[in-house]
Amino acid sequence: MTSSMAPEPAWNRLYRVAAGQRGLFTTRQAERAGYSPQLLHHHAKAGRIRRLRRGIFRLVHFPPSDEEPLVEIWLWADRKAVFSHETALSLHDLTDVLPHRVHVTLPASWSKRRLRVPEGIVLHHRPVGRRDLAWVGVLPVTTPERTIGDCIEDHVSPEWVAQAIEQAKARGLVAPDRLTELARTAGLAG
Repeated sequence: MTSSMAPEPAWNRLYRVAAGQRGLFTTRQAERAGYSPQLLHHHAKAGRIRRLRRGIFRLVHFPPSDEEPLVEIWLWADRKAVFSHETALSLHDLTDVLPHRVHVTLPASWSKRRLRVPEGIVLHHRPVGRRDLAWVGVLPVTTPERTIGDCIEDHVSPEWVAQAIEQAKARGLVAPDRLTELARTAGLAG
């Protein structure tokens, strides 16, 4: 087989990719598993897969998950998004308030892209280094320390920040000296 020839369609290969993403996959990932757009259309008509949005599909028989909507957003952002701010507070269980919108941080280079941002998503453009990256299930998310710092910097509700600091302290998620510094920056330390 030459490099210009597409691989034979392999359901197991596609399933392995989708399984690591809560049953979702992109057109590009399907092509690497040997599925052309026409073949994807055929499987969608047959009811094996469902199109969620342009370029993103779901295996119909894969067990549903609460993370699925966030995985869809992550795939929409070409797996470059890191969940942050209020969304990260929720994913880390640092607050009992559920955010109304999904916050993601993308590389600064994405700020120049002309994107059609799905409704309910707030984009932030900042670098997220390895030190600031954690995973909650299959989702990349800013660490608790970075999350609290981002929330302070972007003027998230002081009540949410105070609750997050208390939760991080009680669960030992952030070093005590860093929490003291974050509380001081937020104007919460006396």
